[in-house]
Amino acid sequence: MTARRVALLLLCGLAVIAGAIWLSSRRHLEHATLAGDLVLPGLEAAINTVSEVDLRRGDGTRTSLRKASVGWVVGERDWAAEPGKVRKLLLDLGALNVVEEKTRLPQNYPQLGVEDVSTPKATGTQVDVVTPGHTYALIVGKSSSGKSGYVRVAATAASLLAAPLLTLDADPKTWLEHSLIDLPATRVRQVEERPLDGAPYAAARDKKEQADFSVTGVPKGRRLTGPGAADSLAGALAGLTLEDVQKGAAPADAKVSRAVFRTFDDLEVTVTGRKDGTRSLIALSARATAPAAGGEARQLNTRLGGWEFEIPDYKYGVLFRPLEELLEKPPEPVRKPAAKAAAPKPAASPAASPAAKPAASPAATPAAPPPPK
Repeated sequence: MTARRVALLLLCGLAVIAGAIWLSSRRHLEHATLAGDLVLPGLEAAINTVSEVDLRRGDGTRTSLRKASVGWVVGERDWAAEPGKVRKLLLDLGALNVVEEKTRLPQNYPQLGVEDVSTPKATGTQVDVVTPGHTYALIVGKSSSGKSGYVRVAATAASLLAAPLLTLDADPKTWLEHSLIDLPATRVRQVEERPLDGAPYAAARDKKEQADFSVTGVPKGRRLTGPGAADSLAGALAGLTLEDVQKGAAPADAKVSRAVFRTFDDLEVTVTGRKDGTRSLIALSARATAPAAGGEARQLNTRLGGWEFEIPDYKYGVLFRPLEELLEKPPEPVRKPAAKAAAPKPAASPAASPAAKPAASPAATPAAPPPPK
């Protein structure tokens, strides 16, 4: 081998080593540059132009949040979304920044929960944020700590550890505006109850200053558990919240309970309730018994009319409380002592029996003759 060829091979080797070093430095530089970068650049400046947010999971669960003239709406329910919750999601997405890059290998995505949500086994949630100029698509996977989690921009290879931590739920119920009605107990003058099970009754007071409600319809001989037995009824519509909502009314043949709340300022709210499997459903309507309450009644009917609302079971129990729960338990009937059984007659002794004969004494028995010799 000539000296010229040795020199040429040496130069080629040095070139390969230099290239490898350069590529390695570029990779480290790329990773270092990613740290602190926005995951969805441009979204932060476009938050106020967002018109729709879609969340979906591999199991088919999904929520579509649409921006309407009255605010955000949950498309699957056509009911108002909680505006603060939607706003927080958009702000967190706009501020989401890279902590570090993780794997680019698709076979490793499931470990982080950032695989495509096109299969039922996918554990992540994809969120699509629609603006006039661009749709931002992000797959949100598992959490790494209380402050960061794993994400991947859809249709890209790199998975990322990013902050702040995003916790997404694609169930429409979690995005609903949960406030339903707030009728303070101080306004309530009378509650008329017609529960499905049990007798009808009413609780009322004459003045706001009167602490306890008197109850009519108490059966003769029964008493309330105390002076304030019915007071909790007045607060049944105070801060009432929903768990879910559906359009329409109860079936015509449904068995329902009914409660009517009348206020000191001439508002009347009627609540009907029914059980549908494990769900507790109610419907509400309002009317004014004097012109001053007309505006409030119209607002309530506009918002609540034509809907059924699922509420917590314990709230349903307060709304349609049976009269029996307000009453003391009736005294148990006095039981008469059982009659004593007649004592058995003693058996007659053998000596007293005329038919009994005295046994022969051994001494009176003649001796047997001696054997013959």
